[in-house]
Amino acid sequence: MNDLPIDDKNQPQMEPDQGQEDVIGEFLSPEETPLLFGDEVEIAKEEFFETESEEQIPEEEAPDEPKEEQPEEPTESEPKPEEEVKPEEKPEEKPEEKTEPKPKTTGKKKRKKKTAMDYAIEFAVKILITAAVIIVLLIFVVGIHVNHGHSSYPMIKDGDLVITYKPGKLESGEVIAYKHDGKIRFGRIVASSGDEVQITDTYITVNGYGILEDTVYPTTSQGAAISFPYIVPQGSVFVLNDYRPDADDSRTYGAIPLSECEGEVVFILRRRGI
Repeated sequence: MNDLPIDDKNQPQMEPDQGQEDVIGEFLSPEETPLLFGDEVEIAKEEFFETESEEQIPEEEAPDEPKEEQPEEPTESEPKPEEEVKPEEKPEEKPEEKTEPKPKTTGKKKRKKKTAMDYAIEFAVKILITAAVIIVLLIFVVGIHVNHGHSSYPMIKDGDLVITYKPGKLESGEVIAYKHDGKIRFGRIVASSGDEVQITDTYITVNGYGILEDTVYPTTSQGAAISFPYIVPQGSVFVLNDYRPDADDSRTYGAIPLSECEGEVVFILRRRGI
């Protein structure tokens, strides 16, 4: 197919705008300007704007004004300059003194050997303590006596060892030990303070009543040195021998004061006629 010649004269020509002519006229000569139409105008515009952007001079930036420096406030974590933390001074370490190891000791301590003198002193101390205890008991608690005679026969015989109990309360019917003319005698209580005692040739009454006695021999008034009826004074007791024919008792010298009584008979050790 043959190419047809294009006649420029027959082509319709577009007139450029007045604004475009002014812009293009700055870079193109007047001879070239009327020849640019259509795509050529667009290309020229792009080249124009590219060159314009490259040739623009950047504006100088104004220097920043210096800012006043303010002192920084110390934070909680940072120590203040005034309060400087001083390092702790470590005490000077003294050289350790070498100590010799002590010998191991067992729980038991070694006892010193006792000498003969130590044993003698220990024995004497024990004897003294025992003697003191016995003396206290003999004075305030018990009494040990030996009977001489037959006044309390058949209960207590001649030569018997008799033990009495002092703190006990003395009552009628009990056998007691008492002192008379510095001698220890034994008898049975038949009446107490304030009682009325009546003795005849064949019987005995206390406050008008007969009494039950554990005796073998009958009671009589023969050999009596006092008159009946007899009122027992306060703080005294009326004592009779178990061997009633022997009138050496309260029938002869009256009631026995309680202060002379050595206590109730609690034990009899028979030493003869076993």
